[in-house]
Amino acid sequence: MLLAALFAGLWIWKLAFSDLPPIPDKAALWALNRPAGATFVDRDGKVIGQRGPKHGAPLTLAELPTYMPQAFLAAEDRRFYHHGGLDLWGVARAASADLGHRHIVQGGSTITQQIARTLFLTPEQTLRRKLQEAGLAMRIEHLMSKDEILELYLNRIYFGGGAYGVDAASRTYFGKSASKVSLAEAALLASLPKAPTRYAPTDDLQAALKRSRLVLRALVAQHWISQAQADEAVAHPPVLSTETPDEGDFGYVLDAAAAEAKALDTAGVPDLVVHLTIDGRLQHEASQAVREAAAKGAPLGATQAALVALGPDGGVRALVGGVDHRLSSFNRATQARRQPGSAFKAFVYAAALEQGIQPDDVRQDAPVNVDGWRPTNADGLYAGNVTLADAFARSINTVAVRLTQEVGPSRVAEMARRFGLATIPPHPAPPIALGAYETSLIDLVSGYQVLQLGGRRTAPYLIEGITDARGQPVYRHPPEAPQPVYDPAKAAEMVKLMQGVIDKGTGRKAALGRPAAGKTGTSQDYRDAWFVGFTPDYVAGVWMGDDRGAPMKHMAGGDLPAETWKRFMLAAEQGLPPQPFPQPAPSSDQADPRPDFYRDLTETFGQTAAGAPPEAASKGVLGGKL
Repeated sequence: MLLAALFAGLWIWKLAFSDLPPIPDKAALWALNRPAGATFVDRDGKVIGQRGPKHGAPLTLAELPTYMPQAFLAAEDRRFYHHGGLDLWGVARAASADLGHRHIVQGGSTITQQIARTLFLTPEQTLRRKLQEAGLAMRIEHLMSKDEILELYLNRIYFGGGAYGVDAASRTYFGKSASKVSLAEAALLASLPKAPTRYAPTDDLQAALKRSRLVLRALVAQHWISQAQADEAVAHPPVLSTETPDEGDFGYVLDAAAAEAKALDTAGVPDLVVHLTIDGRLQHEASQAVREAAAKGAPLGATQAALVALGPDGGVRALVGGVDHRLSSFNRATQARRQPGSAFKAFVYAAALEQGIQPDDVRQDAPVNVDGWRPTNADGLYAGNVTLADAFARSINTVAVRLTQEVGPSRVAEMARRFGLATIPPHPAPPIALGAYETSLIDLVSGYQVLQLGGRRTAPYLIEGITDARGQPVYRHPPEAPQPVYDPAKAAEMVKLMQGVIDKGTGRKAALGRPAAGKTGTSQDYRDAWFVGFTPDYVAGVWMGDDRGAPMKHMAGGDLPAETWKRFMLAAEQGLPPQPFPQPAPSSDQADPRPDFYRDLTETFGQTAAGAPPEAASKGVLGGKL
C-alpha cells in the first residue's frame, strides 16, 4: 500500500511538477509575459494616444482607497490573508456549490493561483494545469509578502477592453485614476476579472452592475463596509466615461510612431512610453487646416491633402497624412510618392548658384527644345529676357529647363539627393527640371529645411525618446548638429529668391506679414498642387490632390495649398516675435561664421564628425524608410 502511494506520488510529481517554469525575482514578475502596449506623449508630456494593450500606472495598496483591494478580496479570495496560496476551505465550498448546481458555478482558485495562471500557465481546464497552478502559487507565497502578491494581482489582472491592471481599467471605464474611484466603481471593477468579456460594462452595463451588487453584499458580510455604505453605492451607480480615445488628429502620427518604435527593436520591453516631437497644439491646427482645405478643394477635384511641419532641429511638430484617418490610414505625407512639379525648382536653382550663376543673371524665356521635348509655361506665354530672380518668383518653366541643361541634369539630381530626396535617380532625364520625378512631402519639406538652416541638413525625426512605464530610458534620439551640405552664402541667396516668390510671385497668397520664404509647385495636368515654405521658426509643406492621380480643375500650388500653408503658419507663429532670416558673415576666416540662430542649434544638439555625409545622420522611419 505504501509502495503504491509512493509510485502514485512520483507519477503525480512527474505529471505536474517536473517541468514547472522557474519563478524569477519579484521585480521581474511585474513584466513577465506581459502583453506589450505603448503610450504616446507629445513634446509637452501630454498623452495623445495608446496602441496595443493598455497598462496604467503601477499602484501600491497605499495609493488605493481601502475599499478597492477589499472589494477584490470579497469577490475573489476572502481568506487571502489566512492561507498559504491554496484555500482548502474555498475549494470545498466551491465543490459543494458546483455539486448542488450540477455544473461549475464557483471557482476555488485563490488570488495567488490566479497570478500563477496569468503569469505562467494557459487557461486550459485540466488536472495537470490545476496541480501546476497550486505548486506555483505556493512558490509565489514563499517569494512575496501578502501585500506584494495583492499589489501584483491588482496591477496585472485583465479587466476587458484591452485594459490590464486596475489603473488602466479605471481610466478606460471611468476616465480617471484608480486612486480616485468611488466604492460603487471599485465594486464594479472587482466584478470584472471573473469574466471580463461577459461583464464588460461597455458591452452590458446592467450585467456588470448586477454582479457589482454581489460584491457590495460580500463586503458587508465581511464587515469591511456598512450596509449604509452599500446602499449608498447602489443608489449612485458608476457612470461610464463618455470620453472615447479619438485618434482623429493623431492617427497618422501614432501609425508612424508605432512603426518607428518597433523598428528601434523595443519588442522585448513592455509598457513603452514613447516621447514624440509633436506639438499637440500645432497638430490640431494642422489637422483643421487640412480638413478645411479639402472641403474647399473637393469641388475642384482635390479630394485629399497632407501637411508636415518641422522644427529647426528636424523634429516633426505636425504630421497630417490625409483628411480623415478613420476613412483612410494611408499616410500621404510619408508614404505617397508624387511629382513635386515646380516645387522642385528650388534644387535646380540651388545647383545653378553653386556653379557660379547669379540671381540677377539674365536668361531668355522663350520656346525651348531638348531632344524633342518642348516644355511650355503654365500660361503658354513668354516674357523674353528675365532675371533668374524674376523667373524663380514667377515659376517660369523654360528658364528652369535652360538652367538644368547648363549645369547638367545629374548635377541637379545630386543636389536634390544631397538635400535628402533619396528617391531622385542619380542620372535623370531632362524633365527633372520641372519636378518629373516623384518624392514624398516629408522629404521635400526636409530638403527645404537645408535652406532654412543656412545650408545644413538634419534628418526629420518623430521620436525624441522611449522609456518603460517606470521611467527607465529605453531609447534616446542621438543629439546631432545639422550637417553642412550647401554653402551658407548660397543658401542665403536661395532664401532671398524664395522670399520673392511670396512677396511678388506665384506664392503671394502665402504672405504672413513677416519674413517667410517658399515655393509653389504644380505637376502636369494639375494632378498635384504644393506649397512648401519656412520662417526662421518652422518649415512646413502642404500637398493637395487626388489619390487616383486624377487632374484637378486648374488648382495650382499658389492657390489653396498656399492659403492652407498660411493658415497653419499664422497659428504656428502666434506669440513668436517676427525675426529676419539670419545672414552668413561675409568672411569665412571667422571661427564660426554662422548666425546666432544656427550656432545655437549646434550648441543645443551637439557636434558630429566633421565631413560626415548626410546619410550618416540618424534615420528613423521618417528618415527615408517609409
